[in-house]
Amino acid sequence: MVPAPSTWRLLRTQPARGAWNMAVDEAILEFAARGEVPPTLRLYSWAPPCISLGYAQPINDVDLDQLQVFSWEIVRRPTGGKAILHTDELTYSVCGPNSEPRLVGGVLESYQRLSFALLEALTRLGITADTVSKSASQQSLNVDNPVCFEVPSNYEITVGSKKLIGSAQARRKSGVLQHGSLPLSGDLTRILKVLNFPDDNRRQQAAVRLLAHATTVEAVLGYHGDWWLASQAFRIAFNKTLDMDLQLGGLTPSEGRRAIELYQEKYNNPEWTERF
Repeated sequence: MVPAPSTWRLLRTQPARGAWNMAVDEAILEFAARGEVPPTLRLYSWAPPCISLGYAQPINDVDLDQLQVFSWEIVRRPTGGKAILHTDELTYSVCGPNSEPRLVGGVLESYQRLSFALLEALTRLGITADTVSKSASQQSLNVDNPVCFEVPSNYEITVGSKKLIGSAQARRKSGVLQHGSLPLSGDLTRILKVLNFPDDNRRQQAAVRLLAHATTVEAVLGYHGDWWLASQAFRIAFNKTLDMDLQLGGLTPSEGRRAIELYQEKYNNPEWTERF
């Protein structure tokens, strides 16, 4: 059932460091959860490339020396899951109070509801996709894998059994944050160059598995994915599928100040990044 129409804010933000992107997402979550700003769909990207770790993922999954060789950054997300290399992609985040009809319920219920909009966005890009529904036993098969895009979870988006959009969710007492990545182009196995493996043979095996289980817009369509076109597809799809009245806006001054605090005290702080 489609919820009653609702006014949401649409943010399109400039490419930014990983620590800033995560700080902005959390700042929006705090203000939207309290009803001080509208529920928000944010569309963004990353510069420079950045590895993001899941909330409880061990820092030793990453070779920090190799990370410096490639001049890539690292950040720890407020959501769960495994490592993602953020580059050549569109990232979305959805923030709002947990009473918002599109976000109400448990993780799987809200995941499923939002997945309808993600599927519609891909349809508008010319991609026929589907959602994954897996049992708990199936999801546990690759629990030790450090790479997020190798293991689809419930209601994540696949094309021909290959994961295309990976999403993760954090539910607070009064608010919900879901964010996810749509890889537009590039070599998905690049991430493996900065992850720790026992030997090169294991790394090569991981590359083969990753390419068998994940894909990009470019690989599906045969041409380079465009961020602006993808963002337009997301805007139209969320409007249509979830009956949102998306109003283009920006961060409020209070959100901006809070994002700066979170950037300095949390997401750009090694005590947070290296906590596990």
